[in-house]
Parts: sequence; structure tokens; C-alpha cells
Amino acid sequence: MTRLTTDDIIHNATQLADYDKELIAKTGCSLKAIACQAAGVQETEVQNIIGSISVGVIPITLGEGIISGFCDTVTRIASHIGCNAFMTQNTDVAGIAEAFEKRADVIMLADDDRFIAIHTHSRRVVDNAVATGNGFVAGLNLMAHGLEKKDVLVIGCGPVGCSAAEALVHLGAHVSVYDINLSHRKELANTIKQSLNAEIEIEEELDLALTGHQYIVDASPAADIIQAHHITPDTYISAPGVPIGLSSDAQSKISNRLLHDPLQIGVATMVVCALKFHPPKG
Repeated sequence: MTRLTTDDIIHNATQLADYDKELIAKTGCSLKAIACQAAGVQETEVQNIIGSISVGVIPITLGEGIISGFCDTVTRIASHIGCNAFMTQNTDVAGIAEAFEKRADVIMLADDDRFIAIHTHSRRVVDNAVATGNGFVAGLNLMAHGLEKKDVLVIGCGPVGCSAAEALVHLGAHVSVYDINLSHRKELANTIKQSLNAEIEIEEELDLALTGHQYIVDASPAADIIQAHHITPDTYISAPGVPIGLSSDAQSKISNRLLHDPLQIGVATMVVCALKFHPPKG
């Protein structure tokens, strides 16, 4: 997991209503609706149970320690989409115990390597990297009015990029991938071939790949790899990568055809994916 900083997330917790309006303008869907699309569930199904779902967010001090504002932001996102969310007063093992004692249905916690949601009834685990890749592909699919048979470039073959590539294959897109490490590109292509029996293209040059694609998922942690000359009036980019890969000029040029946030879509998708395992009411 890319380690966020407080500066990355400082404004997110207080601007969720505005972010919903932004998402609706770009995709036609709210944050919760995008998460439902990514999870493959009907929003009405989620709406029927989400108000009764308790989500416990646990601060973890392991490794480099707690990122100021991280747990609060995760809690607010879960609350924003309709859950009864709380942050534990205790950290680490004591926090896990507190979440169970408070009968949390979903427990969320992160260290330097993984950010997960655990559904306490089914014991299912949802990984943020997988949820983020799925969530941002769902958002791009909505912005593009469907990606079936369209050429889509995935930049970055880490966990988020891998998840995004798999989601795009499921949508019927023609997928190309680029990573600065050639072995990572080949490994992802082999994984897709073996697990999904699908072929994806391996791009050799990023500049050529960007020039040749209208739809892009930027799952790389590299900054300023997408420049203004790569942006056309038909370019749509979904960018879960932190920091964002677009230069400031590229961001200005693409305007409202860019989807990017450090936590919101990934966290909302994690929660909704976890609810897929929740027993139905009654």
C-alpha cells in the first residue's frame, strides 16, 4: 500500500458531500453508487442493510505509525455512505478487542503493507488494493459510458493496477499495460492469461502508449508522467495513484474527465464489498 501523508487526506473528511456532487457530475453516480457498481451489487440491496451495519476503524501503530487524520477520514467515508462507523479509542490488539466488544460487523485497519476490511460474520477479507482498482475502473466505465471493446491503458502493474486490469477484462475492454519494470508487465500478462484466459497487450514505451489511448487508468505512484500533450478532448483518466501522475497542466487540460482521490472510492468499495457477505435481513 502506498503510504499516504496527512497532506494527501487532510481535506477529504470534511468535503464528502461536495465530492459526491463532483462524482455525480462526472459519472452520473454518487460515491456509494460507484462502490456498488464496483462490487457488483444493486444499490437498493445495499441501501436495505447499510444503516444497520457497524464499522469499526482501528488505529495501528506498527511500522511508521499512525498517519494523522487517516482513521478519522476512513470513519467519515464509511459514515457518509450510510454505515454506523466509529474509530476505536484503543490501538492495535486492544483496538481489535474493542471493535469486537462493540459488535462491529466490519473491521478496518491498515499498516505500512496492507489496508483491509474484515467482515466479522463471514471472516471474509477485502483488500484496499483490489477494491481501489475495481472502484476506479467502475468510475472510468461510467465516465466512458461503457468500456466494452474499447482500448484502455493501465499504468502501473502493482496490486491496484493488477486489480484494475482484471476488472477491465471482465468488462470486455481491450487492455494494455505499462510498468517501468518489464518483468512486472510480463507477470501481469501471464496472470491474466492463466486466471482469465485473456490476452492483454504489453506496452514498451509510455509516451507512445499514452498517445495511443483515449482511456487510461493511472495506478502508478510516479508523478508528472502524463503531460498536457498527452491529453486530447477525448481523453478520460481514472487515477488511483498517489501522487497523481498528471502534471498540473495536464490536470487543467483534462478538466472534468479526470477521476482521482486518495481514499474515498477505495474505502467505499471496501465497505460495500464486505457487505456482500452480510446475511440478509430477516
